[in-house]
Amino acid sequence: MNDFKLKLILSILGGVVFSFIFILLTFALPVKKKSNMVYLKKPKGKLEIISHSLKNN
Repeated sequence: MNDFKLKLILSILGGVVFSFIFILLTFALPVKKKSNMVYLKKPKGKLEIISHSLKNN
């Protein structure tokens, strides 16, 4: 086989494997949102409501 054809085939194969790894990583790793609203609990009592309103102002 020609040396140029071998390098071409190996570089194409390397690119396909490299991109396949990143495609698998996008599905495997979870996406984290920076929003704080997801983790906040709803205030229950009157003091918690006042404290929540003071923190958000």
